[in-house]
Amino acid sequence: MAIIVPDDYHARKALQEARVHCMSAFEAQKQDIRPLRIGILNIMPVANTYEYNLLFPIGRSVLQIEPVWIRLKTHSYKSTSKEHLDDVYTTFDEAIKDRGFDGLIVTGAPVEELSFKDVRFWNELTAILDYAREKIASTLGICWGGMALAYYMGIEKLLYNKKLFGVYPIDNIDRNHRVTGDMDDVFMCPQSRHAGIDDDVLEAEAKAGRVNLLAHSDEAGYVIFESADQSFMIHLGHPEYETERLVNEYNRDMASGRKDVPLPLNLDVKNPKNNWRGGGLEFFTQWIKDVYIRTPYKI
Repeated sequence: MAIIVPDDYHARKALQEARVHCMSAFEAQKQDIRPLRIGILNIMPVANTYEYNLLFPIGRSVLQIEPVWIRLKTHSYKSTSKEHLDDVYTTFDEAIKDRGFDGLIVTGAPVEELSFKDVRFWNELTAILDYAREKIASTLGICWGGMALAYYMGIEKLLYNKKLFGVYPIDNIDRNHRVTGDMDDVFMCPQSRHAGIDDDVLEAEAKAGRVNLLAHSDEAGYVIFESADQSFMIHLGHPEYETERLVNEYNRDMASGRKDVPLPLNLDVKNPKNNWRGGGLEFFTQWIKDVYIRTPYKI
């Protein structure tokens, strides 16, 4: 339906060109519609350029969405200007003063090679997840954000000897179609991570009734799963990535002198083609639907 962003928001024009209807908060207040309020804890590098990656898929939802960008007080945003953070972002405590969230997204972060307790902002993130588990209908963790949710649930990650990097076929094993709706059982998804979670560990968690396994890849393992109470949705891939993102990450790693990163699998770095957009859009559509269904609606 629409996404609520300021008139002068830097990505507004790009969103409109992608056929995402944008409206201001003033315009939204004139309508007799309560938008879903989605907090986005963005800890990706160059946060401002990443914002479009999430606003595009959630903005294509049939529901009206109010995104709220959240910054961590204990994280150093070295690649994002202070002016942008001050203008667009707020702290979690400030964001929930007057109204809570219907859904929360925790993005990836280039820290998967560190233990969680060595991540500077881990304690702050844990406090947010404490609140989310109790008071937010659904929290979505993407890539490292998903690993963080899993660790919070008591599931440890596993470091890889070689980066999992490229576009991988994923099998939808969720027969209730909560991941990809009515799409085909196999869809494509970008992966870009140095860690993951062992299949045996997740299968044991599922057998014990603590998680629901939703999607699996022969090469990447279990990619999508959720807590048994469905309050935490975990996606270890990047369904939100734009076409050039993996190419840019590869060039960045090469420029930094990192030689242990392979060419992205199933992607031509000279002429990349996006064969995952349909699956990515459907995943976010289904997640937004979950948020809507699980959120108590009060007029």
